[in-house]
Amino acid sequence: GTTPVNLRGEPILSRTGGWVAAFFIFGNEMAERMAYFGLSVNMVVFMFKVMHRPFTTSANAVNNFLGISQASSVLGGFLADAYLGRYWTIAIFTTMYLLGLVALTVSASVPALAPSQQGCDELAMLLGACAPAAPWQMAYLQAALYVTALGAAGIRPCVSSFGADQFDERSPGYKRRLDRFFNLFYLAVTLGAVAAFTAVVYIQMHRGWAAAFGALALAMGASNALFFAGTPLYRHRVPGGSPLTRVARVLVAAFRKRNAAFDSGGFVGLYEVAGAKSAIRGSAKIDHTDDFRWLDKAALQLEGLAGEPDPWRLCTVTQVEEVKILLRLLPVPACTVMLSVVLTEFLTLSVQQAYTLNTRVAALHLPVTCMPVFPCLAIFLILALYYHTFAPLARRLTGHPHGASQLQRVGLGLFFSVLSVAWAGLFERYRRGYAVRHGYLGLFLSPMPDLSAYWLLIQYCLIGVAEVFCLVALLEFLYQEAPDAMRSVASAYAAVAGGLGCFLASALNTTVDAATRDDGAGRPSWLAQNINVGRFDYLYWLLAVLSTINLLVFVYVAKRYKYR
Repeated sequence: GTTPVNLRGEPILSRTGGWVAAFFIFGNEMAERMAYFGLSVNMVVFMFKVMHRPFTTSANAVNNFLGISQASSVLGGFLADAYLGRYWTIAIFTTMYLLGLVALTVSASVPALAPSQQGCDELAMLLGACAPAAPWQMAYLQAALYVTALGAAGIRPCVSSFGADQFDERSPGYKRRLDRFFNLFYLAVTLGAVAAFTAVVYIQMHRGWAAAFGALALAMGASNALFFAGTPLYRHRVPGGSPLTRVARVLVAAFRKRNAAFDSGGFVGLYEVAGAKSAIRGSAKIDHTDDFRWLDKAALQLEGLAGEPDPWRLCTVTQVEEVKILLRLLPVPACTVMLSVVLTEFLTLSVQQAYTLNTRVAALHLPVTCMPVFPCLAIFLILALYYHTFAPLARRLTGHPHGASQLQRVGLGLFFSVLSVAWAGLFERYRRGYAVRHGYLGLFLSPMPDLSAYWLLIQYCLIGVAEVFCLVALLEFLYQEAPDAMRSVASAYAAVAGGLGCFLASALNTTVDAATRDDGAGRPSWLAQNINVGRFDYLYWLLAVLSTINLLVFVYVAKRYKYR
C-alpha cells in the first residue's frame, strides 16, 4: 500500500526520486518563502505609505494575511492526502500563488488602483491627512492578497512532505537522509527569506513598489518552471481517500458502541482486514496501541453482525490507530504556537525599534527593513555547522545517533525563544530610557546616532537559533510520526500553528492596546505609535512569561509522548 508510483500510477523506475528530485522541490520552496517574507516585510509599509492606512491597521491586516495563509494550510493537506496527491496540489496552488503576485504587481503599477499621493509628505502620513484609499481600491488589494494567501496555504503542507517522499524508507540510512533533507529544506526557506530581506528591499528602495512585487512574481514563475521540469524524476504516493471521512467514521462508530464492553459475551475481537495490505490506499497496516481505549470501540466486533460491515459502524484497527496518532501528535505543534507569536511580534516591533537606532557601521548603512535578515543569517550559520559542531557534542551527552531526538530539539528551540524575548525586554528598557534622557521622547522616527541598532542582533540571533531547532525538528517529527496516508495533513499542523500564532499576536496587540490605554488620564498604550512613549519592554516581558509557561507545558507533553 505504500509503494511509490509515477505520475500515471505505474510502479516507479529505479532512477527516480533521491536528492536530484529533491533539489527541484527546494527551488519551489525557496521562491515561495521569498514571496511570503517579501510581502510580510513590505506590505505593511506599502499599505501605510501608498494606500494611506494607519500603521496599526496595516500591521494587523498583514498579520491576518500571514495567519490565513498558514491556518488554512489544512485545506491543501486534505486535498493532497484525499484526492489530488501532493504533486497536483502543489501544481494547482503554486499557479494560484503566481496569479496573486501578478495581481499585486498590477496594484502597485496602475495609479488608478491607489489613492492620490498629492500633498502626502511624511508629516501628513503621521497625522493621517493623506487621501484615503477608496473601498474598491482596498477590495482589489485584499482580493490579490488573499489569492496569494490561498496559494501559499495549498502548497505549504505538501512541499516538505513531497520532498521527503523522494527517499525510499526501506533503504539503509533512510533516517539519516531524512534528517539531512529537512535541514536542507529549511536552508532553502532561509535563503528565500534572505533574498526577501535584502534583494527585494533593495529593489523596492531603488526601483519602486511595482518592481519589488514584480521581482517576487518573476521568482515564483521561475520556480514553477523548475518544479514542472523535474516531473519525470518525482516519486508519488497514492492518495488514500478523504482522511476527514475516515476520522468521522471512527468517531461515529465509537460513539454508537459507547455502551459496549470489551469483556461482554458478544465481544468477538478488534476488526482488521485479512492479508498484508491495509484497507486504506497508500497506507501500511498499523499495530494496535492501548492509548485512547474509547476509540477502540469503533473496531469492536460483536456477534450477530453478518455480511459486508457498515463503515460507519465498524472500522479497522488501522483506521482507529490513524485517529489516535493524530490526537497524540496534536499537543506538540500546539506548543509551538507561542514561538509563532514571538516571531510575528518581532517582524513589526523590532522594525519600529530599529527606526530609532543608528543602523550605520563605518561605511555600511543598512535599511531598517533589512534588519530581519539577521535571524536568517543565524539560521544559515547554525544549519551549516549543525553536523560538525552541535550533533557530535550532543551525541556525547545524549547518546542519540542524531545528537538529540526531535522533541529534544523542539524543546531547545522553545528555550531559546524565551531567551530572545527576555533580552528584547531588557534592551528595550535601556533604549527607551536612553531616548528619554537624551531628549528624543517625541522623535520616534529619528535615529539616535550614539545607540547602535546592532544591539538588536542578539535577540535576532537567539530567535534564529530557536527557529532552527524548533521548526526543523517539528517538520521532521510530524512527517515521521504521521500515518502514511495522512502525512500532508499532519505537516499542515505546523503551518496551522504558525497561522494561529499570527492571529494570537494580532489579538494580543489589540487586547494590550485596549487594556493599557487611558485617554481620560492621559496614559498612552504600551503599543503607542510613538515607541518612546509606549512600553514595548512590558510587552516583551509578558511574552517572556507566556513563553516560559508554554515551555513547561511542552516538557510535560514531551515526557509523556511515545515515539512510534
